[in-house]
Amino acid sequence: MSRLIFRRYQPSDAQAVSQLLREIYGDHYGRPDIYLPAMISQHNAEGRWQSVVAVDDKRVLGHAALCLDATSLTAEMALMAVHPAAQGKRVATLLGSQLIELSESLKLESLSIKQVTHHPYTQRMAEKIGFHSTGLLPDYIASPLTEPLRETMVMGYHINEGHERPLPNIPWPDSCRALMQHLCSVFGTHQGMAPCVHPPMQIEQHHERFEILIQRLNNHLLDEIRLLPRHWLISVKLELSWHFAEDLHNLSALGFTFTGLMPTHYSKGWLALFHRGAQSRHLTLHCPHMQHLHDDLQQNASTQSSAEALNRARSAA
Repeated sequence: MSRLIFRRYQPSDAQAVSQLLREIYGDHYGRPDIYLPAMISQHNAEGRWQSVVAVDDKRVLGHAALCLDATSLTAEMALMAVHPAAQGKRVATLLGSQLIELSESLKLESLSIKQVTHHPYTQRMAEKIGFHSTGLLPDYIASPLTEPLRETMVMGYHINEGHERPLPNIPWPDSCRALMQHLCSVFGTHQGMAPCVHPPMQIEQHHERFEILIQRLNNHLLDEIRLLPRHWLISVKLELSWHFAEDLHNLSALGFTFTGLMPTHYSKGWLALFHRGAQSRHLTLHCPHMQHLHDDLQQNASTQSSAEALNRARSAA
């Protein structure tokens, strides 16, 4: 293999980029756009994607992109793939570093990344280029590499120089104090609270997982969540607020496990993540805080399954 060149995407790369992503991820990649080279070119031409590639004298061997939203000053680093022939040559790290530099030139404030968990390489790469792992997204997306299970992802976040996204300076419950103090040391704290701009509540279905976005919990809403079907896999994204300790206690009583934080999309706030009904799996994660979240989730899910099986047996007796 000849020397690799790292450069910005060109329209003539579209077919090769699509083929690379398809070769790595098969027919189950979470963004259907990549299967249509014309869409790859369209997204880059319109500025929604800002792609970089690694090429030798014959083919595209690596790709990654910033996925932007015109209404936000943050972007997601995504669509990363490295051909097996180029693995072990720091290609993903160099592509990621180029995208961070590009994000700064675009005046973006921050970047997020969803790190795969069926291997540690993406997690290691993200740490090397300045991302900090903030939360776990269990059973997040279908992947040919984890079938029949869905891939669990680790949320990573990077703040560009000159910007900040502090956490509220509040007492943290014992069960998550180590993680929250770590994130406070990374991102800082403040006495105020970022204004919320998303609707009071949203619910969407993603395959077998139901995702609920909540601005503020109250007793009425807790009663409604309690009545949701027990077999549902549910992810709750709750605005991080001064009521976090109370929210954690109330959602834990409903069988939810705290799985960390992720940044809000349209403001400088944070969302607290909770999950109920995780599928059983073993993962070895690069970040010890994320490993602790995963182990807690698995233990709680196992305990709930055992309790439900016992209740069914008693009802049948």
